[in-house]
Amino acid sequence: MGRIGLLLYICLCTFMASAQAATVAVKNIRMWPAPDNTRLVFDLSGPVEHSLFMLHKPERIVIDLSNADLQTNLAQLDYSNSHVKAIRSARRNGTDTRVVLDLNNDVQPKSFILKPQRGYSHRLVIDLYDKAQVNAKPKPVIKNPPATSQPRDVLIAIDAGHGGDDPGAIGRRGTREKDVVLGIAKKLEDLIAKERGMKPVMVRRGDYFVQLKRRVDIAREQSADLLISIHADAFRKSQAHGSSVYILSEGNASSDAAKFLADSENDSDMIGGVSLDDKDDLTKMVLFDMAQNATIEDSHHLASNVLTGLRGVTRLHKNRVEQAGFRVLKAPDIPSILVETAFISNPTEERKLRSSTHQTALAQAMLKGIKLYFRNN
Repeated sequence: MGRIGLLLYICLCTFMASAQAATVAVKNIRMWPAPDNTRLVFDLSGPVEHSLFMLHKPERIVIDLSNADLQTNLAQLDYSNSHVKAIRSARRNGTDTRVVLDLNNDVQPKSFILKPQRGYSHRLVIDLYDKAQVNAKPKPVIKNPPATSQPRDVLIAIDAGHGGDDPGAIGRRGTREKDVVLGIAKKLEDLIAKERGMKPVMVRRGDYFVQLKRRVDIAREQSADLLISIHADAFRKSQAHGSSVYILSEGNASSDAAKFLADSENDSDMIGGVSLDDKDDLTKMVLFDMAQNATIEDSHHLASNVLTGLRGVTRLHKNRVEQAGFRVLKAPDIPSILVETAFISNPTEERKLRSSTHQTALAQAMLKGIKLYFRNN
């Protein structure tokens, strides 16, 4: 072999090796059915270019992955309670992979790429929303139902943080935040259901993800009287410990007012039972600020009472209510708090969070604070 031939051979081998190395492996496909959507997650060895289009009669979605190789068994997927009937795949153009989702009904898809984080590699996420529900006219949110001679139950919205492909923080023993907070939320649900004059409303009942804005919407659609979002904290130093209770910071409330009113989805919304449809922008802003300020004040009372309840069963991270801009606290007319039950990054507190007995104690402490709040208000 001559010198030129040898160089060509080396270049060809280098090119082939480079092309092979650039092939993205689809290591796994996971599916998370939720009440209003189905989420599919493609676990990838690297970033991938993809395209997506729909076909009808029968309904199906075609996903093309450039320079990708499917390396998982599709037979292991469970399609129960999802929008997906079956998933097929085939090689395309020698290097690409085509995945076809056979559907049970007409859906509206949304896809996006997630970069590596929290132990996950690159991911392609595809959310499938029921088209009939997406196009349905939203029901008006009425916070103050018509007065009757009979007392009504107070409604407590319980939000278990994270879920589905979002595990939240993970402890050293592999404890996932999404699992322990759902356990605490269900125990709180059971306790509230036994209380006379109280009724629980679960934002998330299973292992699926709910968009942050949707969590607030669910509470408002149910005319909840308060919202309690349950989480487990984490920090890079394992010594950090204790429970915390947060409310929305006033700075975030002020900046969100304009965003809320500018959102076309809120044009016919209700703030404290007052329709904004026929109000000018200045009046809307004043009404919003009044409702939000009153809600923050009520949230502080609620948070203080829950903090008192927690003090009896666990250590506190700080002895005061804290404020932050968590999205789930931004309902303008529902007192809302976020409880960081413990530091899952602390080995001792992680062990406690795994205990059903300690989960029940935390739920009882929250209920104690909730009852105290309603007794005083």
